[in-house]
This record gives sequence, structure tokens and C-alpha cells, in this order.
Amino acid sequence: MAQRAVWLISHEPGTPLCGTVRFSRRYPTVEKRAKVFNGASYVPVPEDGPFLKALLFELRLLDDDKDFSESRDSCSHINKTSIYALPVGGEELWPVVAFLKNGMIYACVPLVEQTLSPRPPLISISGISQGFELLFGVQGFLYSGQKNDSELNTKLIQLPDLLLQACPFGTLLDANLQNSLDSINFASVTHPQKQPTWKAGTYKGKPQVSISITEKVKSMQYDKQDIADTWQVIGVVTCKCDLEGSMPNVTISLSLPTNGSPLQDILVHPCVTSLDSAVLTSSSIDAADDSAFSGPYKFPLTPPLESFNLCYYTSQVPVPPILGFYQVKEEEVQLKITVNLKLHESVKNSFEFCEAHIPFYNRGPVTHVEYKVSFGQLEVFREKSLLIWIIGQKFPKSMEISLSGTVTFGAKSHEKQPFDQICIGGTAYLKLHFRILDYTLTGCYADQHSVQVFASGKPKISTYRKLISSDYYIWNSKAPAPVTYGSLLL
Repeated sequence: MAQRAVWLISHEPGTPLCGTVRFSRRYPTVEKRAKVFNGASYVPVPEDGPFLKALLFELRLLDDDKDFSESRDSCSHINKTSIYALPVGGEELWPVVAFLKNGMIYACVPLVEQTLSPRPPLISISGISQGFELLFGVQGFLYSGQKNDSELNTKLIQLPDLLLQACPFGTLLDANLQNSLDSINFASVTHPQKQPTWKAGTYKGKPQVSISITEKVKSMQYDKQDIADTWQVIGVVTCKCDLEGSMPNVTISLSLPTNGSPLQDILVHPCVTSLDSAVLTSSSIDAADDSAFSGPYKFPLTPPLESFNLCYYTSQVPVPPILGFYQVKEEEVQLKITVNLKLHESVKNSFEFCEAHIPFYNRGPVTHVEYKVSFGQLEVFREKSLLIWIIGQKFPKSMEISLSGTVTFGAKSHEKQPFDQICIGGTAYLKLHFRILDYTLTGCYADQHSVQVFASGKPKISTYRKLISSDYYIWNSKAPAPVTYGSLLL
């Protein structure tokens, strides 16, 4: 697991190059290994100038980049990750990990310890996850407590020395760069306990453990006999362990109620020291397997200092939380719409917010709306051709609500009105946005009393849960289904 090169690039729209390389580092020893491992498929890391131009083009961040590019924009090249192939000197540099955050592009090229032709699956390249961890660590260091550009410049000046400790020879030892800074400033401090190489600092203060479970539910609903509705839950467990000592041990357990949906496709953080094989073998691919492990899911670990994602999982719940029906009928310059929503009886009827967004593409501005709503209120954004049905924090006792009405449009204005290549004619959708606190659709929870901490002092243990909608679509039942479940999940 190593990195061939790392870049920090400030995105500067309106300038000739649209960006400036603020920091870059190459690791020649790793580059020699890449040449050996990759063989005939080896592509050298380019200089900063060509790399900057290729990356900004691939990320669509060039000011004059308005033309369609077959190699980048075609449907066969839809990028569902932050991993890219950059055209450089007639060849493709792959894999390149890159993302934009706060006007700064973070990028690196992980080492692939095998030939690149054919390209190996991403999950087999350990350097990719290490690259993400390194870039997130750099991002956290640059913007933690940063108030102005001078502080940012100071931290950029410190980066070379910090990476000598945190990522020597391209191999990440500690993603928390603040630890490396503390180590440089207080090199004379000795630790009474043996310190692991990946953990350069220790915590001093009141012990506490925070565990947060966030589930996102995705759904595609069509209300058609020939097309099945689809839905899935994706969860992440985030932890922060503030514990004294160089190697505190913690065991976190996730549990399900009797009728809970088993967790599947579980991926764990490298700090987890051991795991029951039943946890790792529970997969959503084997639909015929009815012996899914239903917990408890125990994770013994030695936590890092920073906040980390303990695990990711998926789950197939029996029904989506909100069932919907959406119908659109076109009559000259008018559309008649009908919406019915029903909250499933097993779902907690207490939302932080709940809204239904109804966009109208490829039409003129909304000039008139007549509607009848059984619950909540409707807001009309005429220039955006958008209706937002604000449902609020609770469904009524019947758990069912409805909206019907007629929407009239004016003349089209191609410059201002929203355009979509999919939503043509009767093809239209409604998208739900909601969040429920202290609730998960699977029923997954972390019991405070089941958390075991082997460290000095009795820690305060806090647990949180929430359910969030993500890509929750209800399509016009009178139109053909425009998307598949595969494009929803990936």
C-alpha cells in the first residue's frame, strides 16, 4: 500500500489555467516499484502542468469546457466513484483518486501491485483506500481551525515536513497530520507506553465514546405491473473514541430488534482487530440464502485518534418507508398531476423534515397552479418550474396524504428553464427528501451498556441514529420507466 504522487490544486475559475498546483510530492522509490509491477501497462506520472490540465478536464472544471467529449461524457464512462483515468501523452494514467472540497482539489495516484491490462477491480487495490485516507487527513489538517488564507498558506508550508512523518516513502502511517505536527514540535517528549507507528499521539482529557448510525434509503417506485419497485438501505457507523493511553481496546456491538432486517455486505475499518466470519459472509448477492446473520455484530478494535467510519453495510428491508403514486396527464399547455403518499405503519412518524419536490423539465415557466392538498402546504417556484410540497414533521393519523391539481406553463425560454434529457414528454418524477432522527429502518442500534472499553477512567458513551432519504424517486405511472435499479445503487 503506497502512493506514487500527491497533489493539492486550488480551483480558480476565471484564470487562464483555472487552477494552480499548491503542493505536489512524488515518491521515486514507489514509482520504480510501479514500473516493475505494471510492466508493459506502466504509465509514468506526468509533470504538474500536464497533470493539472488533464485533471481539470476530467473533472469538468475548465471554463471553456462546454463541448461533449466521447471519452469522458458518454454513458459508457459514467463515473460513480472519485477514481479517474487521465489522458496523458496518448496514454491513460489510472487510477487517479481526486475530489474537490472547499475550492481545493485533492489528488493522488495509488500504487497498483499488478499489471493494469486488464484493469483489476478497485476493491483489490489496497492503495486506493489508503489514498482516500491520506487525502481526507490532509483536508482535515488544512481546514481545522483555519480562518484565513494566511493560516492556510502556513499549513501548506508545513505539509512537506508533516508528510515525511505521516507518509514516509509514500506509505501512510498516520492520517491525522496534527499528530505529526505535535510530534515535530514536542520531539523531546517521551511516552511511558510503547507507541504504535501508526499512532503518533495520545489523547489527554475526559474519556468519551461517540457512536453514530446513519442509514440512507434509496428507492425507485413506478406503480407498474411489469416493473418491480426497488429499494435498499445503505448504512454507515461513525465513531469517535477519546480515550487515554497509547493502545486502548474497545468493543462496539450493533444489535437488531426481533423483526429487524439483517445487515449485509459489511465492510469494516482496518482498526478492527477480529471479526466473526458470519459477519463477513452475509451478502446481498446470494438471494437464496435465508440464514442471514442477525447479530449481535461485535467489533473489537483499537481506535485511532480521529473520527472514523467503523463499518458500512447494506440491508434489504421488507418495504420502503413511504409508498408513493404519481400520475401526470398532459392537456395542451397544462398538466394534471395526482400524488398519493402513504407512510408505512412500522416507520416512526416523526420527521425532522419531509418534502416532495416535483420538477417540470423542458417546459416554460409555471404561470398558474390550481391545487388541492389534503395535508401540508405547497410552494411554487415559477421560474424554476418546481413545486415543493412541504409535508412537515408528521403524517396524519391515517398515514395517507394526497395532492392534486393543474399546472399551466408559459412559453419556453431555453436560457432559463431547466432542461433534462430523460424527462421528455410524459416522463416525470417526484423526489422525496426526509430525515428521521433517533431511528433506523433496519432497527440497528448501538446499546450503550454493550460497549466495552479497556482503558483508564469510565468513559461517557453517546449513541445517535438517523434515517435519511437518498435518490428516493416516484416516477409518473403513465410513462415508461427511464432508469434501472443498477443505476440507482451505483
